[in-house]
Amino acid sequence: MFKWQPRAVGLAMVSLVAVGLAPAAATAADGDDGRWHFRVVPYLWLPALDASADVTLSRLSTAEGTELGPVSLTAKSSPDDYLSNLSMAFMGMGEARKGPWSIYTDLIYTSFGSEDSSVRGVTGPKGFLRTEIGRKAKLDLSTTVWTLTGGWRAIERENFELDLMAGTRYLTMDSDLKLTLQGADGRFYRERKVSLDQDVWEGIVGLRGQILFPGSDWFVPFYADIGSGGSNWSWQALLGVGYRFDWGEVTLAYRALGYEFDQNDTDMTLYGPGLGVGFRW
Repeated sequence: MFKWQPRAVGLAMVSLVAVGLAPAAATAADGDDGRWHFRVVPYLWLPALDASADVTLSRLSTAEGTELGPVSLTAKSSPDDYLSNLSMAFMGMGEARKGPWSIYTDLIYTSFGSEDSSVRGVTGPKGFLRTEIGRKAKLDLSTTVWTLTGGWRAIERENFELDLMAGTRYLTMDSDLKLTLQGADGRFYRERKVSLDQDVWEGIVGLRGQILFPGSDWFVPFYADIGSGGSNWSWQALLGVGYRFDWGEVTLAYRALGYEFDQNDTDMTLYGPGLGVGFRW
């Protein structure tokens, strides 16, 4: 019997940060002229993955005959680990706005295989396992995250815009984690493969907007949401800085995405910088 239990951090909503590179509210330049205004933003996000897991290794014994029993591990994967094994990725956002009302969508798809994960700690039923026990993990992961919301402009000032929003988020994830524990003398302890599949819909609520600088083309986009449904709860967040052009804008931002599942006690957190280029008409 195997259990995967990533432990995620749940503090992002308090940070006033946003859900993707593109979720900034419409700019003041759009105006309220009764027409539809549109924005499309392809972007690149290279997140690190933090996770912890409880894996039950039944009747697993060391060379000295001590049974290890359930094992908890914390692992991390960074872009340096998975870029060479990236099979495919697509990231993009779209927004339509008319007056105070807006429709926003964001899509992330990534797929990579056999990438190394850094196992930062392994804990047995009696505490931390000895440092001479080698810890290795390889991860195959395919993930799609799709967000769709409707929004209403609650505040619009010369230097500040804020939208309230509600909608849905869909996550589908196929994941295989291979864990190897091995002694310092090269003697093999145990290798296990843990499969984790998720396919969930969530209802979400949140806010998004931007801080503007009158007389300047610079702006600060922000976004935060929280959801529940297929998972125990989830959150997304972003804070960035952008520069506006006649044709659109360029945004550099820091983004985070977290999930916590009751089923299989699963948590995970993705976080890192990203760059987006937006086009509007």
